[in-house]
Amino acid sequence: MGSGFLRIIIAGGGTGGHIYPALAIAEGIKRRHSGAGLLYVGTSRGLEGEIVPPTGLPFHTVPAAGLKRSLSPANLAAVLQAGRGLQESLSLVRRFRPHVVVGTGGYVCGPVVLAGVLRGIPTLIHEQNALPGLTNRMLARYASRTAVTFVDAAGYFPARARIILTGLPVRPEILNTSRHEARRHLGLPEKAFVLLSFGGSRGARSLNQAMIPVVQAFRIRPDARLFHATGTSGYGEFAPLLKAAGSESRPPGNIVVAPYFHDIAALLGAADLVICRSGASTIAELTVLGLPSILAPYPFATGNHQEYNARALSARGAALLIPDRELTGERLLAAVTALLNEPRKLAEMGRAAKALGKPRALDSILDTIEKLAGKGTR
Repeated sequence: MGSGFLRIIIAGGGTGGHIYPALAIAEGIKRRHSGAGLLYVGTSRGLEGEIVPPTGLPFHTVPAAGLKRSLSPANLAAVLQAGRGLQESLSLVRRFRPHVVVGTGGYVCGPVVLAGVLRGIPTLIHEQNALPGLTNRMLARYASRTAVTFVDAAGYFPARARIILTGLPVRPEILNTSRHEARRHLGLPEKAFVLLSFGGSRGARSLNQAMIPVVQAFRIRPDARLFHATGTSGYGEFAPLLKAAGSESRPPGNIVVAPYFHDIAALLGAADLVICRSGASTIAELTVLGLPSILAPYPFATGNHQEYNARALSARGAALLIPDRELTGERLLAAVTALLNEPRKLAEMGRAAKALGKPRALDSILDTIEKLAGKGTR
C-alpha cells in the first residue's frame, strides 16, 4: 500500500481545527521528501471526508466515536465502535508500514495512534489548544512525543508525557506578509489606524451586535480604517442592526463590511488591532505577526477551550479578553478607544504577542517527525 522512502500516517478529524494542521504537516512532508508515502486517516462522518480528498492525499476511514462524560447507553456503542476502529487501524498500520504515525486531534486519533503504539511505531500527537482535548490527554501517556501550541497545555497532560513546544503551523501567505506590502496591496495609507474584526466564516452574532457602536464611532474618524466581516449568515442582519442603531446601513468609505474577506492575509498584515474569536489557528496567526487583539472566545467550543486560548495571551499582556457573556457594544468600544488613545500600550501588546509567536512551528514538527523516523533533520 505504501511507497516512497518515508511513509507517514496522519490522523485528524471532526473539525477544521484538527484537519488543517494535519494537511499543513502533510504538505510540509511532501516538500521535504518528494517521494514520501502519505496516508490520511479520518472518519466517514467528520469534515475530513469533504476537505481531504480534493487535496489528492490518499484517504482512508475507520470507525471512531467519543465517550460521553456522564453515564450513557451511547458509551457502550462508542466502546464497540472504538474496538472496531482499533482493529481496522492495526490492519492499516500493518499494511502501510509507516515510519511514524501522527495525530492532530479528534476521535479518530484514538484508534489510529494507539495502533501505532501497539505495533511499535513511533507516534507524535499535536495539541492545538491551551486546554487539551480528552483524546490527546489519554494518548499522551503512550505517544513518543506530544507537541503543543501553548506552553499552558503542558500541565494538563500526564507526568510521563514527552512534551515539546512547537506552536501551530501558519499558512505561508500569513508568514510572508509585511505591513508595508499589505498596505500597498490594499491601497491603505501608511499612517492610518487599521482595525480588523471577524467572527469566523459563519460569523458571530454577539460580535456583530457589539461592533455596531464601534462602526458608528469610526464613521467620524477619516484617519482610521475599519474592516468587519459579519460571516455569511450574519451579513443580512447587520445592515438592519446598523439602521436600528441610528446609523446608515451603507458604511462610509473608511469602513468596509463584508460577509467574508478572501484577502485575510493582507488585512492581517495591515492591521494595527484585531477583534476576533480565539481559535488556535487564529491565535497562531496573531502571534506570529505580533498583532495586539481583543479576544471574545466562542462560548460553545468543546470544554470552553477558546477561553483558555485567550487567557494564555491576556495573561502575558498580548491581548484583552472579553468573555462572550460580557461582550457589549459599550464595553467593546471602550476597549478599542482606550487602545487607540494609548499607542504605547498597543505597541507593548504587539511585542508580547510576537514573543509568543512560533514562525518555525511547521519546521519544528517536521524535524520531530524525521527524528522519530530515524531520518535526522535536514
